Parts: sequence; C-alpha cells; structure tokens
Amino acid sequence: MPSLFVIRGSDQGTRYELEEAILRLGRDKSSTIHIHDTEVSRNHAELRRTHRDYTVSDLNSSNGTFVNGKRIEQHVLVSGDQVQVGATLMLYTGPADDSSGGIGSSIDVAAAPLSDDQSRIIHSVTQQEGSRIFDSQVDLPQNSFLARARSNLQVMYRTALAVSHTLDIDQLLNRIMELIFEWVEADRGCIMLFDANNRKLEPRVRRTRQESDRGDRISISKTILDFVLERNEGVLTSDARQDDRFNPGASIVKLGVREAICVPMQGRYHVVGAIYIDTSISPQEVLERGGQSCKFTEDHLKLMIAIGHQAALAVEDTRYYSAMVQAERLAAIGQTIATLSHHIKNILQGIRGGSYLIEMGLTEHDESIVAKGWNIVEKNQNKISELVLDMLTFSKEREPDLMTADINSVVAEVVELMQARAAELNVELRLVPDATMPKLVFDPEGIHRALLNVVTNGIDAVAETERPGSVEICTRYLPERSLVQIEVRDTGAGIPADHMDKLFSPFVSTKKNRGTGLGLPVSQKILSEHGGQIGVQSTPGEGACFTFELPAVAPPQSSTQIIEPPAG
Repeated sequence: MPSLFVIRGSDQGTRYELEEAILRLGRDKSSTIHIHDTEVSRNHAELRRTHRDYTVSDLNSSNGTFVNGKRIEQHVLVSGDQVQVGATLMLYTGPADDSSGGIGSSIDVAAAPLSDDQSRIIHSVTQQEGSRIFDSQVDLPQNSFLARARSNLQVMYRTALAVSHTLDIDQLLNRIMELIFEWVEADRGCIMLFDANNRKLEPRVRRTRQESDRGDRISISKTILDFVLERNEGVLTSDARQDDRFNPGASIVKLGVREAICVPMQGRYHVVGAIYIDTSISPQEVLERGGQSCKFTEDHLKLMIAIGHQAALAVEDTRYYSAMVQAERLAAIGQTIATLSHHIKNILQGIRGGSYLIEMGLTEHDESIVAKGWNIVEKNQNKISELVLDMLTFSKEREPDLMTADINSVVAEVVELMQARAAELNVELRLVPDATMPKLVFDPEGIHRALLNVVTNGIDAVAETERPGSVEICTRYLPERSLVQIEVRDTGAGIPADHMDKLFSPFVSTKKNRGTGLGLPVSQKILSEHGGQIGVQSTPGEGACFTFELPAVAPPQSSTQIIEPPAG
C-alpha cells in the first residue's frame, strides 16, 4: 500500500497510509493527512490517485511544496521520492510491484539433483580475512599508483565495515573520525551534522592528535563551509597557496602553514553534514620543501569525499531505522492503550451496573438487591486487580523469588481456589498429583499465578460448550530428565488452528470481553524466568492440553549454599 513516512519534522516517525483516491494534506484538522507544522498551510497540497500511483499538487501554499528538493506545482510520485512541506520531510513509498519482468516469482532450489549441479564453491572469505587481504606484503614502490590504489581500497573497505556495525550515530561518527586519523596525517578534525528539526549545522565529533590541543577551538571558514554545502563539492585549501607573499622568509618561519580539507556528507537524497580536517606544517618543514606544503594531496581529498558519502549513507540509514522503531513503538503503545481502554470500559460498565443495584436496594431497603449489586461490584474489582497484576508481571523484568517448596501443594492451592468457580459453571475440577514429587527450589508465587491463568482459561473453555465437562491437573516428576511437568487438560471446544501461532501474543484473547489477552503471555514469561517453557496441544472440538515444564532444582545441602536461578 502506498504511504508517506515522516523522516523529519514535528510528526517524525508517523506513517500515513494512502488509501483514498483524493487526500488533502495540511495543518487543518480536517485534512486527511494532518501535519503539525506551523510552516505548513492549512490546505497545503493534494494527493490524487492516478492508476496505481499518486500525483501531488500544490494548493497555492505559502511556502510551497518540494519533491526531491525542487519546488513543484504538480508531480507524479514514485517510490523513494522525498516530499517536503514546510519543515516536514516525508518519504513516499509506492505500491508493491507485482510484475515479474519475465522472471518467476519463486526460485526452485531443488529443481535439479545435487549430482547434476555443475556449480561448486572454490573459496570463501570472512570479513576478518577480507581485511587481512590488504595487509599482504607485496613489494610495491611506496608512491606507485598500485600502492596508493591498494591503500585507498583498504580505507574504503574498513570504512564500509565500520559503518555497518553500529546503529548509534555518535558511536558511528567517532569511529569514522578514528579511521580518518589512521589514514590521513591530520592534526584536528570535526564532523558536523544538520539537526533533523531546524536544519542547523551542529558539531557532533571533535578530535585532535595532540593532547595539548584538546582545549583549542577549531575555527572553520564560513566561506569554505558554505561553498562545500551549497555546491556539494569537497575542497582542499592551504594558507600558503592563498598567500601572494609566500616565500621561505622570516614571516613563514614565524607563522607556519595550515592545510585543510572539507567535504560534504552526501547521502541518497541530500547533504546531512560535513567533515573537516586540517593540519599544521612547521616552519622548518616549509623551508625544507622550498615553500611547498603538501601534507594533503588531491588523493586525500578524493578519499575524504568517498568516506563522507559512506558516513552519510550510514547516518541516513540510522535515522530512518530510529524513526521506524519510534513509529513501531508509538503504534504498539496506541494498540495497547486502545485494548486496555476497551477492557477497562467493560469493567467500569459492570461496576456501574452493580452500583445501580446497590443504590436501588438501599432505596427500597432490600438487602437481597444490595447483595446482588455488591457481588457484581466485587467481581469487577477482582478483574481490575487481575488486569493490573498481569500488566505489572508482563512489563517488569524480574528474577524469580526462589525458595524450597512443594509443587503439589502449590497446585492444590490453585485447585482449592478455583473449586467454587468451577462448581458454579458446572465444571468438574480434578487434581492428580505425583506422589513421588520431592520438595524443589522454585518461585511458588510465580508458579501459582502462571498455573491460575491456565486453569481459569480451561474452566471458561469448558463452560462455553454448555455441556458437562472437566479440567484435570496432573503433576509429574521426571528425575531422569531433571524436569517437573504440570499438565492442565480440559474438555472444552479446543483452540482453532489459526489461533495457535498467536496464542501467547499480548492482548490476543478468545474470551471476548471477559479476557485481557495477558494471561498466557504472563504464564509463559514466568516459566521462561524459571528456565522452563509452556507447550500446548489442541484438537478442535475435543479440548486442549497445556504442559508446564520447569527444571527440577534440588534444595541446597546446607543453609550456607546460595541458590542461583536456573539458566534460561
């Protein structure tokens, strides 16, 4: 589906799916694509579907509409186009191309028997081996073309590896600057990036070769910087070349010469920043060279331009990735809030109904009505408590509170707690404990909660069939495998096949308004904290069986022994 993804501006990280034939884009709240940007007009632009693509048209906006940096009146969008309105920059993604161009949509990797396959692997190279290729000792003249080419190729190879191994922009830029200082004889360096919101150039990394220079400010010519960013060209400058009075005389001995390289960081679509390095040449070196300063050469400039481009691509990828992660987080938060709001609304409606009965009973002095109302209020209060406990258990990282306890006793407590509810719903609840079960080390409260969720689900599943049924809980001790199993088997309607894959996903419930969708994920999390797991088998129409497995950890032999949680 076509979409606009905001990569810069107040709505950064927001994705607008383009479904309608005509969409209005602007600051007005009634706009289909509502942009929170004061530089955007109320009715700024219009998107109109033409065949499978969209055409964007400017609606006489104050600040104009731009596509890929050029102001447009009307433009047919293609995937990858960048649309800018005000300070907001959006990336357009077109519909998926279903055409195969004469190539099949799938590859049959087993089309020919292995014996008939004439291809064979001659040699393979890891990244580490790839970097060592450039370190091979081949006798080449130090300043020959081949030597310089091999050195530059090594630089670009290591740069590509560096930018592919981090998603943190500051770490990335620091690594780039370290590599530059390894390859170029620079004394000082600075990497500047445009702020994603206000497009102001800000220094992000500063480096000097000498510790004594760390406190010095790096002064960069605004004229040079503007030239580099406006023309998208790298420059090599030298005080000596610009000084008509240059000669190997006293003034040069006193002042020395400073050379500098400044290159743009050109990404796929625009310049994201600039890299600046410079070096000081001592007066003695200037005199020895007869007034020629040549620490930086044109090869250095070309290499820096290539490094700047690699770094810019990495910065863009990192920003897009961060924006997508943020969008996914916001979407998850929105989904969570919507789901919880739905559950809480149903609970509040139940409390409101119970309160109404209590009020009616008090007015009519009828204690039976008051008792009925209070029973409804109490049930919904328990639902709120369960929802909050599930949310806390699921969202909080915790270590199990390990102690020596009896698994059979914990399971018996769950059965005793749920007997009244099972009887009310005409469900038989049975416990079949393993008499050989020893006392073990685990978190009794955690296992109690995990088992309670599954037993409650089993009772509800049987009750929904509107026929007599049962829930059976069995415990098993398997010393040969150092495992404990708790099996919960019900005779309900079973779990549909299309629900099995998402059974342990948060907020997925088959109990409609009665479930929070957190019970099974919480149980799975508790078992995982113990180093165990939950398995499930189900046949539609015949019921389901949930099996808890957790390590059988024996109690310590002495009171001084420290109990560690089992490895996950």
